Amino acid sequence: MTCSDMKIFIQSLNAFEASRVLNDLLEADSGLVQKAYECAVKVAADVDPESICDAVYTCLSMLHFDDLNGRAGTQGGYLSPYEAACELFEETLTHFVGEIVINWERGLPAAAKACCIGIVKGLQMYDEDPDSEFGGWVEDVTGEFINSVVKEWKNGNPSSDDIAEIMMIVGGDRS
Repeated sequence: MTCSDMKIFIQSLNAFEASRVLNDLLEADSGLVQKAYECAVKVAADVDPESICDAVYTCLSMLHFDDLNGRAGTQGGYLSPYEAACELFEETLTHFVGEIVINWERGLPAAAKACCIGIVKGLQMYDEDPDSEFGGWVEDVTGEFINSVVKEWKNGNPSSDDIAEIMMIVGGDRS
């Protein structure tokens, strides 16, 4: 088997299999730990705000009125369509906001900031989309979600320069 064939096989592994291979390699050769760590930091720090923006916008755009109908109503207590829409919106953003926290915990403030920028821009793009059928149910709360994203990011204690940069993107003083 050629080196190229071996790379192709390795690249075909699913995430669980690849994780097992990496763990086995690290256990077999402690010298690889430093290289693996450096590679992991490089990969984790490589956060593209525009990709996050697109992903946030796409995920929010996939919400539809039918999703709302499945939640609103009197199942175990009344939930208004507005409240149901807010819940779905928040659930959709949970993963993205979680990435901010993870990057702060990893000691990657630039990656946390890039996540925040991407989420904010994605929310702004969604808010400006006139074709969003679901957006009509949450149009008044997009700013609140932007505020909560920025607040979560600020919990990581960013520099004043980074805060100023985020505030320029947000377009105002958000606490």
